[in-house]
Amino acid sequence: MPIHFASTEAIIPSVEDIFQVVSDAPDRGPDHVGRIQEQWRRERPDLDTSPQGVFGRLHRLADRLREELEVEFRRHGLGEGEFDVLAALRRAGAPYELAPGELARHTMVTTGAATKRIDRLVAAGLVSRRVRDDDHRGRLVGLTEAGRRVVDDAFTAHIANEHRLLAPLNRMERQALERILTKWLGAFEE
Repeated sequence: MPIHFASTEAIIPSVEDIFQVVSDAPDRGPDHVGRIQEQWRRERPDLDTSPQGVFGRLHRLADRLREELEVEFRRHGLGEGEFDVLAALRRAGAPYELAPGELARHTMVTTGAATKRIDRLVAAGLVSRRVRDDDHRGRLVGLTEAGRRVVDDAFTAHIANEHRLLAPLNRMERQALERILTKWLGAFEE
């Protein structure tokens, strides 16, 4: 008996769907990375250069995407690091506070780097520091009202920007890409 879903959004693409997406892609000839691979295949036919196609394109794409994301952060007066701190505090939920060490873990930076980011945000009036109520030796960093407005506006614009950047891919391609990247990343984070 077939399974019926309330929404097609819940369907995860199969391997066959992924191959269909790839086979439907227009052939535009070799890109920059493809041309480099062709040169290596000519010069070193004894090597399988196929990993270079994945890594070269991921590297080039990551650079381009980072540039595109940072433009939106700058529109809100933030760098990527400051946005990460504000977003971590906002995701924490009310009262939007975390200890500096927790912030460092949530933003995947050293405590020293987190301190520098926090200092800049305190100076901008977007976060504040206070002594913990339950342990006067501990400190908490929290969003100010201005910080909450900035991060909410920046996050709304950030998500719209991410949708724009994904626009060349259809829903099935996005789902397939997310599934592949999740699997690959999971192999390193286990």
